[in-house]
Amino acid sequence: MAISVRPIDAEDERVVARVLTDGWAGTTVMALGSGELIDAAALPGFVAELDGEVAGVLTYADRGGSLEVITINAVVPGKGVGAALLDAVRAVAVAQGLSRLTLITTNDNTHALRFYQRYGFDLVALHRNAVDRARDLKPDIPAESDGIPIRHELELELLL
Repeated sequence: MAISVRPIDAEDERVVARVLTDGWAGTTVMALGSGELIDAAALPGFVAELDGEVAGVLTYADRGGSLEVITINAVVPGKGVGAALLDAVRAVAVAQGLSRLTLITTNDNTHALRFYQRYGFDLVALHRNAVDRARDLKPDIPAESDGIPIRHELELELLL
């Protein structure tokens, strides 16, 4: 089982849209830290494949001095896809001479939070009730997940 990761190109439009829609109920996502709605399918990123099948997608944005992971979706969990996608975006940040990689998740996303910390990300900020405010722009953000109210943003960074 070999994972390959490559930059998203024009031919990936449909697969990226499908993965984002499956994971985020559309390609438009709330960039939680900036409070803006973003068409993640229009961003640069990577497609991961496992044995020739799409296994994940990551999109990112340049935030002036850092790259921010906007979306990361491992279609095939538990096989190293997420780490391979993060390795790829980390390599871009290093090649650009940037000092950090950032991302934001929500307080309910405990599985991802464990994954990010194992990868080397550090929790640097808690934005209380930020998701409540984000619902003003994107009302379809769920109120809870697995019985956990979704309210807060957790900001993480990886120093390079």
